[in-house]
Amino acid sequence: MEKQLPIYRLDISEDENSNVEVDFVALVDRPAIEKGFLAFNESKLLFAIQDEEERIISGPLMLADTPIYRYDANGEYYVVFTKETIKKIAQKYFKKGYQSNVNLMHDNGQVVDDVTMFESWIVDEKRGIKPMTGYEEVKDGSWFGSFKVENDNVWEMIKEGKVKGFSVEGVFNYRSSGISNPQEMMKSIIEILKQVSL
Repeated sequence: MEKQLPIYRLDISEDENSNVEVDFVALVDRPAIEKGFLAFNESKLLFAIQDEEERIISGPLMLADTPIYRYDANGEYYVVFTKETIKKIAQKYFKKGYQSNVNLMHDNGQVVDDVTMFESWIVDEKRGIKPMTGYEEVKDGSWFGSFKVENDNVWEMIKEGKVKGFSVEGVFNYRSSGISNPQEMMKSIIEILKQVSL
């Protein structure tokens, strides 16, 4: 019998004074979204070096309506960000000026300078905003970004493949979806697994 895992929708507060928000982007070796460059640590498909000379990296920050497996002190479960939540996250992130809040591997002791998000977009079919080339399969509402890397040590880590993706981090409200492993979620999980090269 297949194990039924709970699915939680993660959300933030729109209150500007609340710390229930995304306030950092980590450069990680294994992004949770399975798309190289969230704060959960597990992935395969990488961000891309867009311009070696200008030191620009680009890739997905968050994937809309995509289940992310979690295992922690609370047990096993999935989390999902809706496109509406991702839009709120991105807007609050920029409104509060967090574009230069970057660390390595979600380690507050490894905050890095001179790595700045200068470009960001949310996939929106109605507005004609498409995903980055190579990520055409991502769902509407997914968030992409580009960072300028002026930190020599961080740039070497990227070139050496020590960091491979972005992972947002913050404090979230967990809301039960009221369902466990629905067919639609399972289809999404299967699609993600097909893309993962072991």
